[in-house]
Amino acid sequence: MSGQLTILISGMIAADPYQGGATWAVLQYVLGFKQLGHTVLFVEPVEERALRPSGADLDSSTNATYFREVMAAFGLETSSALLLAGTHETAGLPYNRLVELSGQADVLINISGMLTDENLVGNVPTRVYLDLDPAFNQLWQAVEGIDMRFAGHTHWVTVGLAIGHPDCPVPTCALPWITTVQPIVLSHWPVAGRVTYNVLTTVANWRGYGSVTYDGVFYGQKAHSLRQFFPLPTLTNEQFVLALAIHPAEINDLMALEQNGWWLVDPAQVAHTPWSYQQFIQGSKGEWGIAKSGYVAARSGWFSDRSVCYLASGRPVIAQETSFSRYLPTGNGLFAFATIDDVLVAIEEIRRDYTHHAQGARALAEEYFDSNKVLARLLHRIGLGA
Repeated sequence: MSGQLTILISGMIAADPYQGGATWAVLQYVLGFKQLGHTVLFVEPVEERALRPSGADLDSSTNATYFREVMAAFGLETSSALLLAGTHETAGLPYNRLVELSGQADVLINISGMLTDENLVGNVPTRVYLDLDPAFNQLWQAVEGIDMRFAGHTHWVTVGLAIGHPDCPVPTCALPWITTVQPIVLSHWPVAGRVTYNVLTTVANWRGYGSVTYDGVFYGQKAHSLRQFFPLPTLTNEQFVLALAIHPAEINDLMALEQNGWWLVDPAQVAHTPWSYQQFIQGSKGEWGIAKSGYVAARSGWFSDRSVCYLASGRPVIAQETSFSRYLPTGNGLFAFATIDDVLVAIEEIRRDYTHHAQGARALAEEYFDSNKVLARLLHRIGLGA
């Protein structure tokens, strides 16, 4: 099959509202498929317990306010809905219209398998499970016995470039995983103008959820990765600004970060919408990107959608190695690190010729992450593209 498709996409934007980076991670697929000329319908299910403030109904919730704001800003208000899970209540397109439109869909792109309404997905012939949290989704299913909703799909796609590779210890759950890099819609992420603050930055959660021990190996969070690099700012005159979501009760870690010269800003202030997130990234000199320790331990080949945004903006990236360097070129705009010494070497190389590495960053985004290329290739691999 080729030509224009009708694509039903589901992912999380408003269930945890005002997370600019998470919003962009989903938008890259929605906007990317639209840019290829396909008809896109976006449906996000949200559990009642996730509605804010507590006790609010869907229509008046903060979740629905944020959803409408984002959909309108990107011209998606007539092709999207926030669906209260287990009901027919929506913000956006009415439920009967969703049933009608989804019945015309050629393919479902189901991020983390979150859309389960059989009235919407049951008749879609090609149903793709899209894994944006590689290693963890597979380990939760295989080790913890948590139903990650793999069943009911016809294809399984992961951004863990090494999932299924002999060097990656993550169980495949007996599924034939198709690997893909994260796409970026370059027209929405042009080369940034001048650097407004001469520091390396990143946006991160100190702790996520669901750490796992498997076969004697601990698969943890960013806290477990970053602690190894606490001394870094004391070893260079480079400055590091972390838009870090960290609970005030993490007293020891907060003290260690401060004592070692890390600058912390609140992501709820600088990265809470798609626009503030983009402004924060594009104002930076570049990224020092930390990965969840689980991605590192798994040698998963994960590469952050956030780092792709830096690259597209013409901002060099120094990213923690997850085996991604087996699949992406490094040394020109992108550097992989496993140790503090690796970081220091990368910093000096970027300083030596910043313009060269800024141009290399954008060139890498254009060659490897352009949504036109990435999503067309993905459709081909699931049998729906030329």
